[in-house]
Amino acid sequence: MPHRHPCLNRRRLLAQATAGVLPALLAGCGFELRQTPPLPFNRIALTGFAGRSPLADELRLRLGASAQVVPSPGQADVVLQALTDKRERSVVASTAAGQVREVQLRVRFEFRLASPGGRELIPATELMLLRDMSYSESFALAKAQEEAELVAAMQTDIVQQVLRRLARANLAVPGPVPAAATPRN
Repeated sequence: MPHRHPCLNRRRLLAQATAGVLPALLAGCGFELRQTPPLPFNRIALTGFAGRSPLADELRLRLGASAQVVPSPGQADVVLQALTDKRERSVVASTAAGQVREVQLRVRFEFRLASPGGRELIPATELMLLRDMSYSESFALAKAQEEAELVAAMQTDIVQQVLRRLARANLAVPGPVPAAATPRN
């Protein structure tokens, strides 16, 4: 029978104890993963997106937890219209020999929210995230993977921002403005 070192047993016991206690500690402090906020509508249509927009796909997925995404604005309570959905990459630093040293990644999304009848609920709003990334020709494949991960993270952040704005949308039909009270003499 092989002899086991006592430190290995202690480490294993500590790891098992930590695995059981850590979730309880996190739950006790109020930590929880960010959820889709409750939305003030039941059905939404997404318009203006390119056919293969990754941002539209992620929005559909996240919205599906709280609302039904319908194909036609006529079936929807609200219409989210994409005005701009772009991913951009530009060189911000290069060497004297012309080799790229740093790039800037941008994800830009502009949208508006309206009722199916065209009443504006959220005016045109632009969200743009920027990330600078070092670059090296020697590690081009790894840098391409890093770039894809950064763009995906920025896109997820923009989707979260859109969901928070949608949750605050006021769907109430504005009524007549009450006349100002006039003082009586």
